[in-house]
Amino acid sequence: MIESDRELSAMVQELWDNDINRLQPGKDYRISLQGKAGDSMSINDNNDGAGYPLFTFVDENIFKKETFLAFISLLDNYESDTGEPEIVTPEEVAENHKFLDSIIQTPTMKIAHKYLVEKHLSPEDETAFKEQLYRIWFELYARRGSSRPDSSGFEHVFVGETRGGRTVIGFHNWIQLYLQEKLGHIDYKGYSVNANSPQPDENKHILALQFSWKNGIKPKGSIFIGVSPEFEFALYTLCFLTSPNERVKVQFSLYDVEIVCHHYNQKHIGTTYPVLLGYLKPQ
Repeated sequence: MIESDRELSAMVQELWDNDINRLQPGKDYRISLQGKAGDSMSINDNNDGAGYPLFTFVDENIFKKETFLAFISLLDNYESDTGEPEIVTPEEVAENHKFLDSIIQTPTMKIAHKYLVEKHLSPEDETAFKEQLYRIWFELYARRGSSRPDSSGFEHVFVGETRGGRTVIGFHNWIQLYLQEKLGHIDYKGYSVNANSPQPDENKHILALQFSWKNGIKPKGSIFIGVSPEFEFALYTLCFLTSPNERVKVQFSLYDVEIVCHHYNQKHIGTTYPVLLGYLKPQ
C-alpha cells in the first residue's frame, strides 16, 4: 500500500471504531441477497435475480436517533429528475443545517474534523467547518446536460437521481434504499459480482447490487449497509478533502475497499461510493 493510503486507512479505522450508531447485521437488520443480478439495462423482470425485497427486517427504533432523524428529514427535499431545477425552501435550508449540527457532535465527525484541521484542510472554527461541509455537500450545481442548478453532492449520493427518467444515477445510501423499498418504489434485482470481486455476504457492511427505482434502472450500485449517516459523511468528506485522486484505497475492519470520489469543479462532491475489493482476515 502506498503511504498516504495507509494513513487514510488508519483514519477510516478510527471512524469505524467510533461509529457508535452503526447497526449490527442479523440483530438490528437483516438482508436477503438471493440471486446474482443479470447484465440487463432494462427494467423488465425476466432478468430479475431476486423475487423478494433486499431488506427482510430493520429495527426502525434506530431511526429515532438524532442523526438518523435529521438525515431522513432531508430525503424528501429533492426533485429526482436531473434537468429539473431544485427549488430550495427556507425550511429545507434549516433542515440541512440541523443535520450538520447533529452530525458535527458525533465522535466520527469530531475525529474527521480534528484530522482535517491538523492537515490544514478545514477551519478549526466549528461554524466555518459547517459552512465548508455545506458547500461541499449541499450547494447546488448544474449536472451534465443541464443549464440550471439541478443537483448537489448530497442529493446525488444519498438520495439518488434519474437521468432521462430511465437511468438511476447516484443513490448510494442504504437508508434511502430501505425506505424506498418499503414504499414499493424499489425493486431489488440481485447482487452484482464480477470475476475479481468477492462474494457478497449478508453479515458484511458493503454490497454491490442492481435495482430499479421508480421507472429507472441502476445497473450496478455499491453501498455501505447498516452504517450511520455520520460515518459516511465523515468518510466521504475525508476522501474528498485529503485526496486529489478520484479513487483511494483504504483498508479497515474486515474490508479492502476503494473509495471512488469524483469532484465537481473541485468545490463540490460529484459522486462518491465504496467498491469492495476483498475481505481482510480478522486481526
